[in-house]
Amino acid sequence: MNLIQQENAKAGSNDWQLTRMRLDSSGYRCPIIEGYCSRQSVKAGETLDFFVSAKPAARFKIEIFRTGCYGGKGARLMTELGPFDAQEQPTPPVGEKRLRECRWTKSASITIPADWISGVYLGRLTTLPKSPDEPYWQSYVVFIVTDDRPADILFQCSDNTWQAYNRWPDNYSLYTDPKGNQGPWSDVSFDRPYAKYAQIYENPQSVGSGEWLCFEFPAAFWLEQQGYDVTYCSNADMITPDHGLKCKSFISIGHDEYWDLRQYQSVEKMKDAGVNLLFLSGNSVCWVTPFSPNADGVPNRRIFRGGPYGGDYKYAVDREKDHGPYPHRGPDEGYLMGVRNIDPVNGGGDWVCTKPEHWIFEGTGMKAGDKIPGMIGWEYHGDPPKDLPGLEVVAAGTAFQGGSRPQQWQAVVFDGPKGNFIFNASTIWWAQGLSKPPGHMPVWSHYSRPHGTDKRVQRITENLLKRALR
Repeated sequence: MNLIQQENAKAGSNDWQLTRMRLDSSGYRCPIIEGYCSRQSVKAGETLDFFVSAKPAARFKIEIFRTGCYGGKGARLMTELGPFDAQEQPTPPVGEKRLRECRWTKSASITIPADWISGVYLGRLTTLPKSPDEPYWQSYVVFIVTDDRPADILFQCSDNTWQAYNRWPDNYSLYTDPKGNQGPWSDVSFDRPYAKYAQIYENPQSVGSGEWLCFEFPAAFWLEQQGYDVTYCSNADMITPDHGLKCKSFISIGHDEYWDLRQYQSVEKMKDAGVNLLFLSGNSVCWVTPFSPNADGVPNRRIFRGGPYGGDYKYAVDREKDHGPYPHRGPDEGYLMGVRNIDPVNGGGDWVCTKPEHWIFEGTGMKAGDKIPGMIGWEYHGDPPKDLPGLEVVAAGTAFQGGSRPQQWQAVVFDGPKGNFIFNASTIWWAQGLSKPPGHMPVWSHYSRPHGTDKRVQRITENLLKRALR
């Protein structure tokens, strides 16, 4: 048994989700109990700090869960910390470039035990009432335990994008600057809680957990359910050039929009070294997002929208013209992932098979023109470079913005330089077709909606991993 199989053989928890949440009038934050972690990711043996605020002051506990399959329960209780005392901590003032960065007093710490394997961990903050007649309140903090082992699959969480859209405390994200929602004017910090997910649908489970439960957890649940040997990392981990070279395959998942240039270079190096790349994601590698330190000098705790990827591709040129000037321009992402970000990149549609004889469709029974309903959305890719080695368009169709502004998307496979391959599913919602675990709320988009678990999506993913891991 590999480490993932051994871990998932342990008893899961019946009680790990949020039960009682109270948002303030902004509709984003939960000031009655909220917090953040000192780092996006941590390794066994390293220390992680928790910063928690309670309004009014309260006693609280932290239950730490590792998310996975665990016989279908979705998470395992790893430890319980506390009780602790929490006071109301200050909402940070608006700083330069609209930065809202907390400098709260530390509430608790943990040294990650040696037997905590890589995964995405949720810390559930729960207030402790003084009497049974008082309610308790809850929210999450989220962190990743990473490692350097040579696993079959490296699963990159899209936490830069979680933070780019995070509106904590009251509508402060990369998209809410008065100058516009596409420019380089705002900074955002990981030193703040995650507000409730604020885009295309309501998900109360997202309070404090970024977009993990929205768009990524169904893929992790399914991979662990199937017993794949998978290890996890944050976007920030990928700025280390050799982080993924020991793994056989790399997965970009969900909404993976914001990449530091060093991430791009690391994944490009993986491709050149023979690692298989699976982009089970949409709107990926769209914006150059340089990391910078926080006010205390801790590295990789701030990001901003530095400019588009795309090189001289028309979409990047048009973005510069319409929203720039930007201090950075990234290379054409089509040469890394097979397809590009296009305009409009928002919309929805059916995922339509165009090449049923391709090996990814083995055992699916799909024929040309067969559709996986609603699987495209709410953002996607298209317009593949024509000179990629062995490029094959395996699925393609039309996405619509609410019935208008049609755009053509493509899902592709092409050859890497050392017998490896690159696949791009061209949708944020691929994970929705793999599983529906506890804690995950199905997506209802303003453009279309995926229909949930689909055996064809599962089989295509099995075929991809069979080829990638041989």
